Amino acid sequence: MNKLLTGVSAGVVLLMAGGIAAAQELPGKFEGVTIDAKLIGGQQYENLYSRISEWEKATGATVNVISKKNHFELDKEIKSDIAVGAISWCVGSNHSSFAPQYPGIYTDLAVLLPASEIDAFVDANIAASTLDGKLVMLPRAQFDVSAMYYQKSLYADETNKAKFKEKYGYDLTPPDTWEQVTDQAEFFANPPDFYGTQYAGKEEAINGRFYEMLRAEGGEYLNADGEPAFNSEAGVRALNWFVDLYKAKAVPAGTTNYLWDDLGQGFASGTVALNLDWPGWAGFFNDPGASKVAGNVGVVAPPKGSSGARTGWSGHHGFSVTENCANKEAAASLVWFLTNEDSQKLEAGAGPLPTRDAVWDWVIEQAKDDPYRKEVLEAFQEAAKGAYPVPQSPSWIEISNAVYPELQAAILGDKTSQQALDDAADKATAILEDAGEL
Repeated sequence: MNKLLTGVSAGVVLLMAGGIAAAQELPGKFEGVTIDAKLIGGQQYENLYSRISEWEKATGATVNVISKKNHFELDKEIKSDIAVGAISWCVGSNHSSFAPQYPGIYTDLAVLLPASEIDAFVDANIAASTLDGKLVMLPRAQFDVSAMYYQKSLYADETNKAKFKEKYGYDLTPPDTWEQVTDQAEFFANPPDFYGTQYAGKEEAINGRFYEMLRAEGGEYLNADGEPAFNSEAGVRALNWFVDLYKAKAVPAGTTNYLWDDLGQGFASGTVALNLDWPGWAGFFNDPGASKVAGNVGVVAPPKGSSGARTGWSGHHGFSVTENCANKEAAASLVWFLTNEDSQKLEAGAGPLPTRDAVWDWVIEQAKDDPYRKEVLEAFQEAAKGAYPVPQSPSWIEISNAVYPELQAAILGDKTSQQALDDAADKATAILEDAGEL
């Protein structure tokens, strides 16, 4: 399974200079070059960024991080740059869900990097990073699909077990269905001190969660003709999950303003029983220096909806190089360095799922004597079996930005779920028609 050539830190031939082969070892020498970069920010990414100084020392180049924001804010900034023709920076964080929006601004990394390095990645991740025949992004060890984290002590407590069985008629065990999540979230909730669960409540974050709940309920977001189809019975059932938990005060009152960092910090605070979240948080949740639930974290596969399918919205992070970059070779070297085997081991060691074949082998070997890491890996491997990307429309993020306020309106009680979804479908249809996709 390990297709990576030995000695990835040096001795690999880099093909560059406008497609003409020029022998140079990775990471290469770029004395005096400055690479401007726009990177995703957040606690789970900082460990990787500590390696930038290593690349600078090895190459003689300098990295100037001109922006570091969550991906939703970064997306807005990049679109603003495109609108005013200000793509003068070189390296940008990217994501498989966002990449289709940026046609033309990113260069083909397959021209700048050796085939042996590209072949070292999981084929499916490379395929998802390739748009219109161009490898626009090199995947990092951030293949994302969610699993359910939970506080183990709650499920071991005999009083909880007896009361739950009496109220709901079945044994209290980590949830395998979303119906069970609802029961357990309401059972554990004791607001404002403790909550059964939580969810991201704005931007693409809630639209993506709604999308996977919709799929688990047997619905579809866009039909075979590319038309919005989420305002269906399945869509109402999916949205009602969010609505009902909010009404029951089983989630924090501020959840409609939450994004990923809020969820991670919330679960780590010890005030949430169940938390559907990404693999990148696994190490943080079990770190005694950062998390109050360290040593008390269990992980199971994402629950099933009424269709019998598990939720499985997935994607992966990566780095891209702009077409306008003045030194694409140096930028490609940096992107390679941040996604090479050593970098992926650094990230995967904290829980994220790797995108290099060799690092998968390494993660499996590392986990065999570590019960927590083994549990995490098994849960996310099960999750990955049913993983699927967002609808492959360049308008996905624009649609998300139009849909999420309607989802919020239903959660807050300003509209019924059907009204909210009908209005959202009208907005999404208009966006697709304006984009020429319908």
